[in-house]
Amino acid sequence: MILNRYERMVAKRYLLPGKGEGFIFLVATISLIAVALGVAALIIVMSVMNGFRAELFDKIVGLNGHAIVQGYNGRLADWRDVLKDVRATPGVTDASPLIEQPLLATSNGRVEGILVRGMQVGDILDNPTLKGKTVDGDMALLRPGSERIGIGSRLAQKLGTRVGGRVTIINPAGQSTPFGTVPREISYEVAAIFEVGVYDYDESFVIMPLEDAQLLMLMGDEIAMIEIQTTDPDTVGQTLAPLAQRLSNKALIIDWRSMNAALFETLVIERTAMFIVLSIIILVAVFNILSSLIMLVRAKTRDIAILRTMGASRQSLLKIFVTVGLLIGMAGIAAGMFLGFVLLFFRQNIVNGIQFITGLELWDPSIRFLTELPSRTDPVEVAAICGLALLFSFLATLYPAFKAAGTDPVQVLRYE
Repeated sequence: MILNRYERMVAKRYLLPGKGEGFIFLVATISLIAVALGVAALIIVMSVMNGFRAELFDKIVGLNGHAIVQGYNGRLADWRDVLKDVRATPGVTDASPLIEQPLLATSNGRVEGILVRGMQVGDILDNPTLKGKTVDGDMALLRPGSERIGIGSRLAQKLGTRVGGRVTIINPAGQSTPFGTVPREISYEVAAIFEVGVYDYDESFVIMPLEDAQLLMLMGDEIAMIEIQTTDPDTVGQTLAPLAQRLSNKALIIDWRSMNAALFETLVIERTAMFIVLSIIILVAVFNILSSLIMLVRAKTRDIAILRTMGASRQSLLKIFVTVGLLIGMAGIAAGMFLGFVLLFFRQNIVNGIQFITGLELWDPSIRFLTELPSRTDPVEVAAICGLALLFSFLATLYPAFKAAGTDPVQVLRYE
């Protein structure tokens, strides 16, 4: 919207408070602050929701893969042939043999439920979710037959153990004897303690070499599943469709959507609901712009009539008041973006500060899954939020602008 010189001058004067117009300026300032808070709230909430989903996806899929090939009876006997077939499938970037089984662990008189995960040593060291997440010890010490394991940090706390300590893992499905089934118990040395940042994993995961897991679970040369990574997790179904047909008589393919469907669907619904609710907050904020402009038009009715008699066109007045409203909205949007990014940058410090002051645990990892408040800002989403706020601001200016443009100078100045 291009304004000429006198239109810019009038718009500038209307933005600043005149004599007796302090209340109008106060309402306009409140409008600006309300728009800023609404934009900041939308940016913060959507960034946190995006970060929450992305962190969960990266960590869950990083450990569980985009899909798994699982035998119908929970075991794959000819897994090497299946593994070759999986790796030869177009779109598959990596495939790893895996054993995963819930068992029991005991140490220092404490007993905890665990999830034992047997992986090949190379896969343990190269796994992106585990790499760099060792807080004590060394994952490189895990070797077949070494009877060493890596455990989650919170599991180590629960068992009261540390690197060099001993943990006994109990497999209830042990060997059968004439007197019944004898549970299998093997003692392992803790070689590494890791923290991936997902509460459930850090609380229960035990990592060991694949061969040691086969021995613990009496599986011989069999495995439980094959973990698959693909080029695009969103198209994993189409990528693995030919493989599913070839393995239909011996194994089942389950992708990440099926394994975590309830969690990710809940996040999508919550994200959409939060966007709608916070958009309403911006809508309420721009009503303040509407009210301040209506009051401004009423206060400036005589000035508008004089401008009209001096030759100002209806279009000029329309542009002036639309510009005034848009400038208030744009200033609020800019302030909201700045505030939102500052709060996102210091988000964890703010959470920790509030927890320290109030004594309340605002971010409970056992409920939130993640140990820290995540954030991932999407530039396209920020642009959409700002565009939405600008659109609402523009719509709020239309009624008072048309009201000002429709002022009849004859009626206003008749008794002047």
